[in-house]
Amino acid sequence: MSVGVWVVLAVLIAANALYVAAEFGAVGVRRSRVRRLAEDGHWAAQRLLPHVEDPAALDRYVGASQVGITMSSLMVGAYAQATMTAPLARVVSSMFDVTAVAALSIAAATVLVTLTSIQLVLGELVPKALALQFPTETALATVVPMRWSLTVFRPVIALLNGAALLVLRLIGVPEQSHRHLHSPEEIDLLIAESRDGGLLEPEEQQRLRRALHLGTHATRDLMVPRDRLTMLDLSSSWDDVIATVGASPFSRIPVFRGSPEDVVGILRVKDLVDRYAADGPQPLGRLIRPLLRLNHDLPADRALATLRERRAHSAVVVDAAGAAVGLVTIQDVLGELLGLRKTQPAGSGAATARRSAP
Repeated sequence: MSVGVWVVLAVLIAANALYVAAEFGAVGVRRSRVRRLAEDGHWAAQRLLPHVEDPAALDRYVGASQVGITMSSLMVGAYAQATMTAPLARVVSSMFDVTAVAALSIAAATVLVTLTSIQLVLGELVPKALALQFPTETALATVVPMRWSLTVFRPVIALLNGAALLVLRLIGVPEQSHRHLHSPEEIDLLIAESRDGGLLEPEEQQRLRRALHLGTHATRDLMVPRDRLTMLDLSSSWDDVIATVGASPFSRIPVFRGSPEDVVGILRVKDLVDRYAADGPQPLGRLIRPLLRLNHDLPADRALATLRERRAHSAVVVDAAGAAVGLVTIQDVLGELLGLRKTQPAGSGAATARRSAP
């Protein structure tokens, strides 16, 4: 067997490795990372970005990889059998007392097992491991040959993708494009691995895990219960209002009508002082501000998003019947997120900010 045979086999196995690395690199790379590199002028990232941002383009990219893997694997087997089996069969015949047919079978099996093992290690497992460990570098390094392959394999990819979609529709499976998606459990594992690898401090890992699991908490888990709030009745006299505000360390006080279950707004101490300085004593109804209402079983991450969208500091938490059961502030949710929540003293609450807050 000449050196040329080994060179051809090495090239074919290298091609298989390239397509395997390109597939896992493209699927595993972070789009945000590629986008930043492209914006910074990285030429390979600029060529890769269109293929990873669009799910349909990523499907074609992965399809080209799979076509390349299949073709290179078949070519390795066919070429090895054509060039190596006969010479090896002659060696087997000279070493063992077997028939020509048996020697040919032994040689064919030996070539198949040996080449399959070499290709599995060098053409599959090694490039896959490298691509999973260094997805960005791998995707960028393989983008140029992959773009050539996309051009060459375009008709084959269209035919095969169409056939695959037809089969999926026939068996009732919806079409699903390749996307860079991770389950919460996978993200949690990535965070833990980043901490173990020294990329995150333990405190940073804990904050990220709290952010990841924030949606598992309901608003009622973060609110200050109604019976622990400093509150005012809408019908309170001016003297009662002043007395309550003076005794409270908080700058926002919920106001109810008739029953604490019917919270109608919130009084800001700053508004009270400003209006009193300008116009003297005022009815409490003229001083209160509207208060956002959140359902008690609303996930905490959605509560945070709602508070931010409405630019609200606090919200009244209501049960299924619409009765107020507590108050929650954006600080309560962020405190849970950052691990800063503390038990509030009776008669107060995180939902009524301390007097030092404007």
